Amino acid sequence: MGKRREPRKEIKVPVRIFGTDSAGQIFSEKVLTVNVSLRGLELQGVQAQPKVDEIVGVTYGATKTHFRVKWLGQRGSANAGRMGLVNLSPEKTFWDFPLPPADFDDSERDTRDRRNHVRLKCTNSAEVYPDGATAPIRSRTADLSLGGCFLEMSNPLPKATKVRIALWVNDLKLWANGEVLTSTPGFGIGVTFVEMTEPDRNQLKQFLESMARIRF
Repeated sequence: MGKRREPRKEIKVPVRIFGTDSAGQIFSEKVLTVNVSLRGLELQGVQAQPKVDEIVGVTYGATKTHFRVKWLGQRGSANAGRMGLVNLSPEKTFWDFPLPPADFDDSERDTRDRRNHVRLKCTNSAEVYPDGATAPIRSRTADLSLGGCFLEMSNPLPKATKVRIALWVNDLKLWANGEVLTSTPGFGIGVTFVEMTEPDRNQLKQFLESMARIRF
């Protein structure tokens, strides 16, 4: 689970978690929080077993947002049924109770750094063309890296769908061929970039480096 620096509020409130488990089955469960922070939360009573780094949805009352699975308690262990999540949209109001102010927290960066490419939270307009389609699905990114992105989509495409993506980065339109790796109902798709021209890749790299300098 790792060491965290961000202060958390110990509180039990009911939430609903939903997504796709490691076997590709859709799940939806009502569970309880253990503690909550601006950037994450810990849950108890979770039966589903999604993969670490999978995108899942969480609803609290009438609000919902998507989180990334940071860690998952193994069945038969002391942490069975527990799950740690990282909020992908911490700037949006989700909870209706006050939380301790956030100090710098390495937890989210640690999660991203386990990837081949570091992902940054950013909102960029996108057009998604599923294999064989001529009309685009309009979307926007929730996070973005040189290796892929998460695209918000209320009716997500199935896993393994081949897509061509147009990303608006500053005033440029960059293109990439990709494949859907994760599909979260009500939230969107995680896409890995399979092919991108060198000029477009360089433009994306410069954009991400500038974002990283501003953020970190």
